[in-house]
Amino acid sequence: MAGIYIHIPFCTQRCSYCDFYREISSDNKKIDAFVQVLIHEIKLRKDELNGESIQTIYFGGGTASVLNSNQFRLIFDILHQYFTICSDAEITLEANPDDLTNAYLDSLSPLPINRLSIGIQTFNDKHLRELNRRHNAAQAYDAVVNARKYGFKNISIDLIYALPGQNINDWEQQLDAALQLQVEHISAYGLTYEEGTALWHHRNEGRVRETDDETSIIMFNRLRAKMKENGYEAYEISNYAKPGFRSTHNSAYWKFIPYLGFGPSAHSFDGKSRQWNVSSVQQYIKQIRNHQSFFEKEILSEQDFYNDYIMIALRTSEGIDTNYLHERFGQELLDYCMQNAASHLATKDLIMSGHCLSLSNTGIHIANIIIMNLMKV
Repeated sequence: MAGIYIHIPFCTQRCSYCDFYREISSDNKKIDAFVQVLIHEIKLRKDELNGESIQTIYFGGGTASVLNSNQFRLIFDILHQYFTICSDAEITLEANPDDLTNAYLDSLSPLPINRLSIGIQTFNDKHLRELNRRHNAAQAYDAVVNARKYGFKNISIDLIYALPGQNINDWEQQLDAALQLQVEHISAYGLTYEEGTALWHHRNEGRVRETDDETSIIMFNRLRAKMKENGYEAYEISNYAKPGFRSTHNSAYWKFIPYLGFGPSAHSFDGKSRQWNVSSVQQYIKQIRNHQSFFEKEILSEQDFYNDYIMIALRTSEGIDTNYLHERFGQELLDYCMQNAASHLATKDLIMSGHCLSLSNTGIHIANIIIMNLMKV
């Protein structure tokens, strides 16, 4: 089993909080040229998964929904030519709400995309303008309604909380609006002020005020409570799913299942090493066309694998499996982990249930501190 991630690096405008790699463009000729080079990369790397069947495909960005149906068809044709894609593969498209018009969804109907991840972020028009999002609240609602009309039975939406000026009552209203849509999956993230973004500058200039930690914690607790009340399982700190609708693609990342990443800045993992493509669209196109190296690679040490496992596993509801830890890394690293976990077990920020070590309801608020304490440096 393996996965494929395809990075579509184009956005039509720059969100004020986003520091992901993207290029501001909606020029279809430029996107066509990019797709041709992307197809060439897929051909170049067709043997890297050693014949593993593909269980998940994820189109992310950027804004993956800038692609039209013909561009998607070209990509799917080449994927089917070189990879064995499982008949029940989860195939996700990240989309902006305003892209999911009836006409666009109709054009996607012949394609094998069976899961949508819709970047709603908030249903508050004022906050959407502050985030420099293209859509409004009505379009966010319509996107989900339209997707249902065109047969999508697996829909995820993204939400952001702790927005500038947001209070607890507004956040609860956002959650209620999201829950009314009865989507299968919700990802919710506390806003972070990434260096160099417009929002980061606005905060530093005093134009917006960052939400205090106490309010952020209350918002997070309300989120978890409402998700539980409405039948969503918190299977990772930021991810909530109806039974049977966990993100297979993201879950595969967390289980260290190999995946190939195509496109600028895309990452790959083959079980032994990490690889990441050059970020710039221009450099990506130029270097592939000129048969030059377009990626960097890092061979992972046992310590790297241990640290990655701690960082990923402790964010999930299952937590750290100490039996797996012993089997995979040996007694020495198991002892190291448990010795460093002892103080957090004493304060009940960590819980030991059977052979699994997981975050408690209080520990989840200091997850990053606990993770750093358990990692080997």
